[in-house]
Amino acid sequence: MKPLLRIQLSAMMFLQFFIWGSWYGQMSKYLTNQLHATGDQVGSVYAAFSFAMMASPFFVGLLADRYFAAQKVLGVLNLLGAAMLFVLVNTTDPDAFFWIMLVYCFTFTPTIALTSSIAMQQMSNPQKEFPSIRVFGTVAWIVVVNFIGFMSLGDKVAIFQISMIASALLGVFAFFLPNTPPSSTDAASFAQIIGKDAFVLFKDRSFSIFFLSSILICIPLSFYYTWANPSLTDSYKAAFPTADPTGFNIENKMSLGQASEVIFLLLLPLAFQKYGVKKILIIGLVAWITRFLFFGYGSADTSSWMLYAAILLHGVCYDFFFVTGQIYTDLKAGEKIKSQAQGLISLATYGAGMFIGSIVAGKVKDAYTSGDPAITNWTNVWLVPAGIAVVVLLLFVLFFRDNTRKATG
Repeated sequence: MKPLLRIQLSAMMFLQFFIWGSWYGQMSKYLTNQLHATGDQVGSVYAAFSFAMMASPFFVGLLADRYFAAQKVLGVLNLLGAAMLFVLVNTTDPDAFFWIMLVYCFTFTPTIALTSSIAMQQMSNPQKEFPSIRVFGTVAWIVVVNFIGFMSLGDKVAIFQISMIASALLGVFAFFLPNTPPSSTDAASFAQIIGKDAFVLFKDRSFSIFFLSSILICIPLSFYYTWANPSLTDSYKAAFPTADPTGFNIENKMSLGQASEVIFLLLLPLAFQKYGVKKILIIGLVAWITRFLFFGYGSADTSSWMLYAAILLHGVCYDFFFVTGQIYTDLKAGEKIKSQAQGLISLATYGAGMFIGSIVAGKVKDAYTSGDPAITNWTNVWLVPAGIAVVVLLLFVLFFRDNTRKATG
């Protein structure tokens, strides 16, 4: 890969995840502390993200595959997203916030699949080259989360203002990315418009099992994104009730998870050579189970190591399942449906699975919250996603077969 191309793709990934990381993990704290939203309302806002993810990837994937250059679609969507974030920062009612966030998410969610598709279509060997590009997204998440933590902005509207500025920057920068033209000029039928081309992947039983597992494991994932920050904050408040909460630096602690993600992302090519897809995915699932048990039973005063371990396991959890899943999907897809295939896996993960998970996470949190002032039994909350992850692991071990290894080894 030429140095200029590597710089362009790395910068694209950096901005993409800078936009996302500035608000996603902190939004629950902002909604709870500033807008006084209930757990159910918080879950609904996160579900808005996932609903948009379900609705948009096939449509935009089709645009990028057949009609418009992918980098131009990326630019337009980011500029529209910046405009919607401007409206969002001036909204203080949690119900109105939900609807504006829903519209914003329709501009943002397609860009997750688009950036992966643009990067992979510019590569001769995505399995080896993609991780070293994708890692800059993780670096961006670390940078923005640490900045927010050090500046104590985790529950402030500034998290969306930062995202707005970055979205505008990526919107302009996208038009200077390498041209990624449509891979097909054939006229599209209605069936193709709704993503029929990518559905051919379901003829492979193992891909179907992977798709189902991706949906189910994203239910626990949404628990992490929605409640890890408030859970850790409550744990430190309980352990050190007289301390200033801004000194807990929860966002900075959580950024260790992204640091771990960088390490395991760089190790991913070696893992592919040594273990293959199935074993990598199983390792990721075991890590999910372990981290939720640590979140549930760890405490800031007597067993803080469990909380730190739960955070650090994020690298294994995310890279060994979700990034591996993107690469696996790319290997299974043909040249003409790469964008739709990435949209398909985004539909499974950040779409259907996290939509269900966000709703469930909100209701579970409310179910285990009581008293005045409200106190949440976080141990019971975290045992729910741990149990779901166990079910996914059993399903995967029993029914998934790695049929890519001969082709890629």
